[in-house]
Amino acid sequence: MNLKEMFARQRQIVEVAKSEGRGLTDEEQAEFDNLQRQIDEAIDRREGENPENKNEEGSEQRATLEERTRISEIHSLCRQFGLDPEPYISGGDTMDQVRTAVLEQLKRTGSPVSARVTEDAEDKRRNAITDGILLRNHITVEKPAPGANEFRGASLRMIAASCLAQEGSTEGRSFYMMDPNELFEETLRRSYYNPTAAFPAIMDQVVNKAYVEGHKTAAVTFDRFTTKGTLSDFKKADNYYVQGSFGEFLEVPENGELKHTVPVDEKLPQRQLKTYGRQFTMSRKAFINDDMGVVTTLPRNAARAARITINNQVYKVLTGNPKIYDNKNLFSSEHKNLLAKGTGITREAVQAMILALGGHLTKDNQAILIRPGSIVLPLGYQFAMYTLFHSQTISASGDVNPLYQYREQIQVVEDPTLNAQIANGAIPWFMIGDTSDSDFIQVDYLNGQEVPNIRRMESPGQLGFVWDVYLDWGITVLDYRGVVKNPGIQVESPIALA
Repeated sequence: MNLKEMFARQRQIVEVAKSEGRGLTDEEQAEFDNLQRQIDEAIDRREGENPENKNEEGSEQRATLEERTRISEIHSLCRQFGLDPEPYISGGDTMDQVRTAVLEQLKRTGSPVSARVTEDAEDKRRNAITDGILLRNHITVEKPAPGANEFRGASLRMIAASCLAQEGSTEGRSFYMMDPNELFEETLRRSYYNPTAAFPAIMDQVVNKAYVEGHKTAAVTFDRFTTKGTLSDFKKADNYYVQGSFGEFLEVPENGELKHTVPVDEKLPQRQLKTYGRQFTMSRKAFINDDMGVVTTLPRNAARAARITINNQVYKVLTGNPKIYDNKNLFSSEHKNLLAKGTGITREAVQAMILALGGHLTKDNQAILIRPGSIVLPLGYQFAMYTLFHSQTISASGDVNPLYQYREQIQVVEDPTLNAQIANGAIPWFMIGDTSDSDFIQVDYLNGQEVPNIRRMESPGQLGFVWDVYLDWGITVLDYRGVVKNPGIQVESPIALA
């Protein structure tokens, strides 16, 4: 059988399955894979003789593989949500179109028609291997899958060989006897032609669980004093307003009419999302060296990095004092949210900041009650601030500490990001209003999704398994009245370090 005949037979196998609205049977899959091995060998033999033939045949081969992958993915998705795959397969629908159809089904019914609720043996095995890898690398697993402990000591090579053996033999050879490089090449080749192959699917599960753990444990503080928002796309959102005062209630005489209120709105800045991300790879070297950290430590750190990046950007607003929607610097005498002189932690400074926070007026001269909610400090101030709020008296004679009443109301947020962003000189600290009284900084996410997206890339020619990690967010100053800045002083450690 020559190359054209082998390609024709592959297409025939795929087309028969397509016409019958099903995936490939085990026998068809085995024949398809056997033909693929023969095609690869034939192309390799002819590559040096005539590269142009290789390009033409490779194009035909890719088209066949893409069609097979489309059918397989449609079957898998429809099976999960109780939909008939045949109309989508025969109609030539793309995966995006099928996903849209599934979403429409969910909107109409509120839930899938028939969701898959049981696990088959292969699912259970994959879950056990996944949790075994996580446990081996000290990542919390609340309810490990049955059998997970049996895979704690398994190497990447052992797992790959076991997965390949489950999927079928390679002409009588044992995967367990392959050298690491050959085993890696076989694993990579199969995953390219079959994206749902067991080994990459298990690695995907490990990566996903590891980065979720990283997201939960990231050491950040920005979400303690910012608000959270949602945007549905990447267009600028300019239809958000600060509403002016409702005005005082007016006396209504007997049989009188209520007067209509027309509040004056002030336009806020445009909000917009941006996409941030990085990429990491399980390389051939990492596989051969059994470096489990690539699928555990790296994704966990990637998720933490996303949160830390947001944290740094929020604090950059505080330290950078950018111009905001009124074309004035965030902290300025015009905004009445900047103390004239920087201080350390003193009772007088805190009281002045509380008064400044509550001293704003609306355009119709109505007072705005903004209660203090947080004090944001650089590393080195928290001990003094704790003493300031939790001491009932301020002198030996028993004078009452007026700030004692705020000990439960004001949360103290200490973050070394302030120290890092201002390496020399005075480091500022801030009082931020209660988020129920005022707006300050809002962090928007695409459709409310805070956990980074992560996906494995199918990259022909890439020597390894590649994952993309990305997240969409935007940071906006909504109102200057929700914060007061103390320019601070230079922070020094009370104990000199060697």
